[in-house]
Amino acid sequence: MRTLVLFLIFVHALAAQASQPNGGGVRPGVLPKRWLTGGPKCMEVPDWQVHEYNPDFYILRESGCTHYEKPFLFLLFGNEKAMLLDTGAGDAQTGREVSEVVAKWLKKNQRAAIPLIVAHTHSHGDHIAGDKQFAAMHNAAMPVTMVPLTVPGTAEFYKISNWPQGHGEIDLGSRNIDVIPIPGHDKLSIALYDRQTGVLFAGDSLYPGRLYVDDFPAFVESTQRLVTFTDGKIVAHVLGNHIEESSTPYLDYPIGSLYQPEEHVLELSRAHLLELNETLQSMHGRPVRVAMRDFSVWPVNDNVWKEMDAVRKVTEEKLRRTMWAQPQ
Repeated sequence: MRTLVLFLIFVHALAAQASQPNGGGVRPGVLPKRWLTGGPKCMEVPDWQVHEYNPDFYILRESGCTHYEKPFLFLLFGNEKAMLLDTGAGDAQTGREVSEVVAKWLKKNQRAAIPLIVAHTHSHGDHIAGDKQFAAMHNAAMPVTMVPLTVPGTAEFYKISNWPQGHGEIDLGSRNIDVIPIPGHDKLSIALYDRQTGVLFAGDSLYPGRLYVDDFPAFVESTQRLVTFTDGKIVAHVLGNHIEESSTPYLDYPIGSLYQPEEHVLELSRAHLLELNETLQSMHGRPVRVAMRDFSVWPVNDNVWKEMDAVRKVTEEKLRRTMWAQPQ
């Protein structure tokens, strides 16, 4: 059986190959070798790190000194609209930071204004904390549209007629983004595929860390749906919302870690998506926690969340005492 599964993965991988090593026909970009995570002294690091993947795609990372989740946000520019994926965690001034990036982009492109769509990969609190800041904005240079945080509202916005089996899209102006429902981590989880760069945004459903699975059957179906959707497409990178793995294989940072000096890179590949799919299929409907080289599958329930919260409190409180303390 395993031989058959590996063969099918090989066939799927071939379907996503380009005919020539010429960049695959997508717009390239650059990812950093290391990200700022926060610390070791919080007085010395910014609340946000802004990285230019290319002139029309920016990645923002919230500092661990601001919130232990250290989420990534993604800002994409088309000819007619810009799109922000998620708004951060805790008390971070996401609205101000994004406004500054948009203002610089407008100046560089000699534009007076561009509408901003504020979207979400899912509805958990560490990805929507800045929503109120954007909803309250009245900025002529950056008029804001908020994607509703409901399944019906999200489906209607992206014109997804059959949730979650169907998929929708949005055009930012010569930049089409496909939207694929992938419930399982959260009922509102979506993945987005940027045709221009070949980047697949997987939210909290695939990233180098603990993949918390709330609804296992839905998560299995969603992962297979994402495999099917990407079949035959160029996937330059799979980018999720967090990094929790260390650079040491099979080793993660405990929940609550504010500073991760030797963390895994952010980017994964379609091979990791295929690996996740194979792992889920091998469970035959019986979810278990399992650690892979670059991520872990973590089925969750109320007891698991209580255990994780206890670990978070200990880890976070210990690090906060040292990271905010300055030499005497």
